[in-house]
Amino acid sequence: MAFIMAMAFSVWNVLLNNFVIERAAFTGKEIGILQSLREVPGFLAFTAIYLLLFIREQRFALLFLAVMCMGVAVTGWFPSTWGLYLTTVVMSIGFHYFETVNQSLTLQWVDKENSAHFMGRVLAWKGAASLIAYASVWLLMDILGATYNAVYMVFGFFGLLATLLLWAAFPAFGAPHTQHRKLILRQRYWLYYALVFLSGARRQIFIVFAGFMMVEKFGYSVGEVSLLFIINYLFNMLFAARIGAWIGQVGEKKALTVEYLGLILVFTGYAFVENASLAGALYVVDHLFFAMAIAIKTYFQKIADPEDIASTTGVSFTINHIAAVVIPAALGLVWLYSPTTVFLVGTGLAVCSLVLSRCIPSAPSAGNEVEPFRLRRAEDVA
Repeated sequence: MAFIMAMAFSVWNVLLNNFVIERAAFTGKEIGILQSLREVPGFLAFTAIYLLLFIREQRFALLFLAVMCMGVAVTGWFPSTWGLYLTTVVMSIGFHYFETVNQSLTLQWVDKENSAHFMGRVLAWKGAASLIAYASVWLLMDILGATYNAVYMVFGFFGLLATLLLWAAFPAFGAPHTQHRKLILRQRYWLYYALVFLSGARRQIFIVFAGFMMVEKFGYSVGEVSLLFIINYLFNMLFAARIGAWIGQVGEKKALTVEYLGLILVFTGYAFVENASLAGALYVVDHLFFAMAIAIKTYFQKIADPEDIASTTGVSFTINHIAAVVIPAALGLVWLYSPTTVFLVGTGLAVCSLVLSRCIPSAPSAGNEVEPFRLRRAEDVA
């Protein structure tokens, strides 16, 4: 399922900026609104817990994976502002509901000792799927001259067919713990909620504006954007499993500290970069750091009651998307006047995340969720 999702979404994503600029004359304002609309289903991800009263999690995941693929397949038929808003929402409903349940099932089915490495392996498979997708887009559009509509339809219908085959081929797997079928917010999860919120806000700046900058400011073509994404996912395929294993060894606190220090430098670089090649290098490094976000998920797995996972995963997706609904549209307006300010906001979010990450205990567990952040006094050091 992860392979199919990554392939279909990667095609939608890599074509988006060029498609909306060339076919619908988007500016920063329209792309910001589109990306905010794309995140509305993520904001409503908590409603998945109510749908799970009527359908098993595994079937739920397959159903909405199919919805996402259908949204991708029809995107090319609607090259207008409102048409793109509509197809984006359909695709996003499938994507976010699938990802909510996918994360829940992973945390339920995989033991805590191996979960970071396993999630790294999944990222590697997603990297392979995305690599195939981006290479295919480059071949189809730059070499063979295929249209946007043809590429969207080929990959959308391929994903739909593959999903139907998975539905027919695999039995229903059992869950080790019966999940709560109600919304749960626990005070002791507050640090996890905060990290998820800031991660969602920061990620939107990367997804929406870093890629848009490549096309608008530096004139990247579809083929060049595809090649940039190929490099990103080649790195994922080669290093994501190792990053996951490394997180399992050093712990969530150190891994997230490294990630956020790196992102502070990357976002500050975005704000002032004037060289197209350097901007592309920052984009690749930025994408690699996001593999370390596995640590937020494994931190939650270690502190959570097993019965809370499905409900809290839905809640966390909603928290992740609170800022995601607002930031693209709001910063899209800021972009019209100062792209530098947009990326400096990202720097500020990374600083906040760094401070919070230092509150994670060295060995998190239920009952040991937060370690107070204290600056060491000079006499303590002595």
